[in-house]
Formats: sequence, structure tokens, C-alpha cells
Amino acid sequence: MRLPVNHALPLAALFLTASLAAPAQGSESAPARITGPAADYPVVVGEPFTIGAVTWTPVDQLNYDAVGYAQVGDGTGVTAAHKTLPLPSYVEVTALGSGRTILVRLERRGPMTNDALLELAPEAAAQLGLASGARSAIRVRRVNPPEVERAALRSGTPVPARMETPEGLLKVLRRKLAEQSPLLPPPSTPPTMPKAPNPKALTPAEQAAPAAPQVAGAEPKLPPRKAAPASPAPFVAPVPAPKPRPSAPASRPTPAVSAPPAKAVTTTDKPARKGSEVVQVGAFSVEANARKSASQLGASVTKGGKFWRVQMGPFANRAQAAAALEKAKAAGYSDARIQRAD
Repeated sequence: MRLPVNHALPLAALFLTASLAAPAQGSESAPARITGPAADYPVVVGEPFTIGAVTWTPVDQLNYDAVGYAQVGDGTGVTAAHKTLPLPSYVEVTALGSGRTILVRLERRGPMTNDALLELAPEAAAQLGLASGARSAIRVRRVNPPEVERAALRSGTPVPARMETPEGLLKVLRRKLAEQSPLLPPPSTPPTMPKAPNPKALTPAEQAAPAAPQVAGAEPKLPPRKAAPASPAPFVAPVPAPKPRPSAPASRPTPAVSAPPAKAVTTTDKPARKGSEVVQVGAFSVEANARKSASQLGASVTKGGKFWRVQMGPFANRAQAAAALEKAKAAGYSDARIQRAD
């Protein structure tokens, strides 16, 4: 007897075979893209390389802070190329012309010229306000931003600009850039504020103590200084009285001759100079305070009434005096001003 044929059975078997094969095919798919903090690792330092006659050695320098020139090259997002810092790493880039500061991700080696410090991608240069095709003076400082900013830069999204650098620090950075040219390895050291012109005039304790900023209307506090021992008075030998002669009556003894009192010698801090402008740093009621301020700024001390005045100059013109005024205010003397030398 002939049995009935079930035509649906082969289709069911085919469907079951395809279902069993599906997991095996999925297991061969590409791995998921790495995200989060792990996307910045591993950090690559790299081997030394040569540009022309100069050898550059990459190094993982945490406190990197240098000035130089930037050029605009290739790349996408807010990224840049650097010669020695690890890849990837993050830096704050400041335009020394405007003070504008942005956060940039370093992803490439370069620029392949010895006179350029950084090569910015077009989008990074646009956020910093730099023109394409021209070199611009910059400061590069390595930082460790939070993960939310790292993730934004990894995805090609710029983060908000940093606080603009004040003009006083910009002038120090521009002067540092002018003094270090041409740029050569190893990388530049962090810029420092100008030091006192004559540190030997201070005691070791005063040199070790940090200078506190001045408050308007207040005198700087100084550590107590030991009084110098009083010098002994000069010894004056008495003149012996002449002996009386036998044939003459005894004469009166000649009194001892005392030395005339020494005249007080007044010293001046600096020889007089010709000029029409001076910078009045401040007036102090304590001489020691005035002389410490003068030693920090290379100024002179004069006494007027009950006060000791600290002045810089005189200067031949107001432009020279303005530079000295800026130095005094950078040292914390906010009440300093320019006035006529007479």
C-alpha cells in the first residue's frame, strides 16, 4: 500500500539547518569598536628619527611646556602632529598673538621641519583662529583632560575653548620665543617669570621664602632680621704729658688729644642718571622693607621725610618707563606709577 507524502517536511528541515548555521556565521564578524578610556591606549612613544641634521627622540614628558611655531597641515578633527610627545596625548595650544587657548589631541608625528613645533589640522587651526598657510607663534602645554573631553575629541567634536591667557604672561612667552630661536631638541623647558636682578643682596632665608603679592595700601611683610652688632669706637691713644725740666718750673700736663667726631657718611644706592621719567614703586616707613623691594626690581632708595621711597629709573622717555612699570606690577606692586623725575 502506498503511504501519503508530506511535502512540508523538506522545507522544515531546510529552515532548521539555516537556523543552526546562523550563530556560526555571526561568530566570524568583526569585533566591536573600542570606546571609553581604553581608546587612548596603548600609548605609543616611538623610536628616534632624523629631520635633516637634527635627531628627535620621542619621550613621555608629563610636564611638557614649550613655545614655538605652528603650521597648518592635513588631518581631521581638532588634532595635531608633534615630534616627541606620546601618541595619543592631549595638549593645550595657545596663540601668542591673541591669547586664545584650545584643547587638541596629538595623533601623528610631525611636522617634518625643524623650525616648526606643531602641525595643526585645519579644524584645529580654525578653532584657534590661525590663518591657513602661515606660521603662527604658539605655546604647547601637555594636560590630562577629563574623559568627557577626551571622548569628544576622539569623535571629532571640538570642546569649549579655555580661558584666554593674560597679556602679561603672553609678553613673557613672546620674549622666551625670541630668545630660544631656532627651536632645537630637547624640548623647551617651562617658561618662568623674571627673577630678581640682584639676589645676592638678600639673606639666604629671604631668598628661600616666596615673595607674597602686594596689597594696595599695605607694606610687604618681611621676616625679622637680626640687628648687626655695633662696631666698637676707635681707640685713641692719650698723649703723655712732658716731664718738667730741672731748671724750669714744672709745667702743667698737656691734656690728652681726642679724635674729632667721625662724620656720618651717606651712601646712595645708584649713581645719578639723566632722565625725565621715573617709576614710583612705593613709599615705606621701614628702611629694610624698602631696600628688599629695591633689590628685587633693581631700583634705588631715597629718603623723603619719614618715608623711604623706592624708584626705578630715571628713564629717557615714557616708553622705557612703561616697561619698568609693567615689571613692577608683575612683581605685585599694583600701586606703582610713572611720574616726573623732578
